Amino acid sequence: RMLTRTPSVVAQVFLLLSIVLVIAIAVIQINQQQVLSPGLKYGIVLDAGSSRTTVYVYEWPAEKENNTGVVSQTFKCNVKGPGISSYGSSPGALAKPLDDCLNKVKERIPVHLHKNTSVYLGATAGMRLLRLQNESAANEVLASIQSYFRAQPFEFRGAQIITGPEEGVYGWITANYLMGNFLERNLWRTWVHPYRKETMGALDLGGASTQISFIPEDPEEHLNSTLQVKLYGYNYNVYTHSYQCYGRDEAEKRLLALLHQKSKASANVDNPCYPQNYNTALMMKDFFGSLCTQSLRPANYYPNQLVNFHGTGDPGLCQEMVSLLFNLTACRDREDCPFNGIHQPKVKGNFVAFSGFYYTINALNLSGQFSLDDFNSSMWFFCSQSWAQLQFMLPKFEEKYARSYCFSANFIYYLLVHGYNFNAETWPQIHFQKEVGNSSIAWSLGYMLSLTNMIPAEGKLIQLPLKPSLFAGLLIFLTATALLCLLFLVYLCVVSHHRKDVPRVEHVFIPE
Repeated sequence: RMLTRTPSVVAQVFLLLSIVLVIAIAVIQINQQQVLSPGLKYGIVLDAGSSRTTVYVYEWPAEKENNTGVVSQTFKCNVKGPGISSYGSSPGALAKPLDDCLNKVKERIPVHLHKNTSVYLGATAGMRLLRLQNESAANEVLASIQSYFRAQPFEFRGAQIITGPEEGVYGWITANYLMGNFLERNLWRTWVHPYRKETMGALDLGGASTQISFIPEDPEEHLNSTLQVKLYGYNYNVYTHSYQCYGRDEAEKRLLALLHQKSKASANVDNPCYPQNYNTALMMKDFFGSLCTQSLRPANYYPNQLVNFHGTGDPGLCQEMVSLLFNLTACRDREDCPFNGIHQPKVKGNFVAFSGFYYTINALNLSGQFSLDDFNSSMWFFCSQSWAQLQFMLPKFEEKYARSYCFSANFIYYLLVHGYNFNAETWPQIHFQKEVGNSSIAWSLGYMLSLTNMIPAEGKLIQLPLKPSLFAGLLIFLTATALLCLLFLVYLCVVSHHRKDVPRVEHVFIPE
């Protein structure tokens, strides 16, 4: 009897132990799993503008919010030299200036992530103009960029010339993203869509084109002139228009061409927008060489002939000349058509004005929001200064920019008031700013955000205390042990029952 009791106790102990161990391992495995974030992903965007190229590095967590990454700018580098459209005749010379910035970018992004980091190059109005003027030169510039990036460790996704409306919408996305109009953190630190938050309009002034983008009062009415944008699971109908040749640099070339055309002496021209006592000699091709001024070219056009421009610093006459850059009669008094015959809904809500808008306002010693009167008096004061006085007024003095701020200010006034129909009442709703936090307001971030819609989210990686194979092996082993113990105990029960019954049966059948 002792012999049968010992295996029974051992089997019971093993059965209990097996059950306890199975439960313990399962609980530990479930509760102690570590959720590891798949870390950060990186993207590089080259904003190839008409006057220069800027390289931006963006990063975002690899787990995603409604298919759109929560992106932040971590690095920015201005490529030395002019915009890529200036390399039409020597595309091979592009590589060297790009190298400086790209070497810095390589240090910013962990080496093991280089091959998975996408690089996008978007070229804007400078290249749009070059393509119209000389398509093969534009293609050679893009081909030169393609071959340069094939030798880089990153995943190059192509160099493309983006359209004016795309540039406008991407700028609008950037501005609203940075202002927190698409996403905000709630009390639990998770990202949510803000409740009933209004979006802002975007005003962008580049070197060769300018863009206006906003959501009109009644988007249904303007379906033909709006683009649908989908971000974080929401749709937005954005009105956008890009005005080619209305960028700061191209507009100034048009002014110089007009002044030359109206001047009696073609070698010496007065410029009311240049500061008093400022003189400079420009080659004819510097202002007549552009597609934007082709129609104003004189019959005796010699590209390398010098023209002397003499600054007269006359704000009233400067404004008069700037007004000639706008065709205000093409609309024939239609209300939804401010200039150049282009349909535009009435401006609505707050706007952010960046790029060239910001730099000019900054030179006038203004910032943020202010009244139209303040702008006009600052502009008038600035434009009345002599060249010698300006050198003490500007925080950063560079001749090329300093001589043109008066023109830029008049151009901005005319574009916003007579072009887009802002007035004394709506002007204070324009916020002139360059960045939000550490991120620049530029179309490149909007471009990156739109492209992250196509970058698949990575799932979370789960790290378990036991490797799945070991966990499975232990479970099978312990479950099998428990079952064997259970079977053995059942067998012992049956045997002991059988032994008890046998003597009683014998006793019944024995005769007296």
